[in-house]
Amino acid sequence: MNKTELVEKIAAKAGLSKVDAKKALDATTEALKEALVAGDKVQLIGFGTFSVNERPAREGINPATKQKIKIAAKKVAKFKAGAELADAIQ
Repeated sequence: MNKTELVEKIAAKAGLSKVDAKKALDATTEALKEALVAGDKVQLIGFGTFSVNERPAREGINPATKQKIKIAAKKVAKFKAGAELADAIQ
């Protein structure tokens, strides 16, 4: 499902116009992004939790040359499904 299809589903389920559904989706994703950038955790009970994890620096191997390379530390976004979502998927 892409963004356009998601907007259509939101509009149909919530009884909104596609324009309003797109605004709501954009506002939601922007709020999630701002919270994660600030280092906050976003918990949606029954759906899941969005958080930021830090990956430490590590050593890897370039598969083409077999030489060792250094992989820098970085922060990554993480999503953990909630119980209701996990049960619905099974």
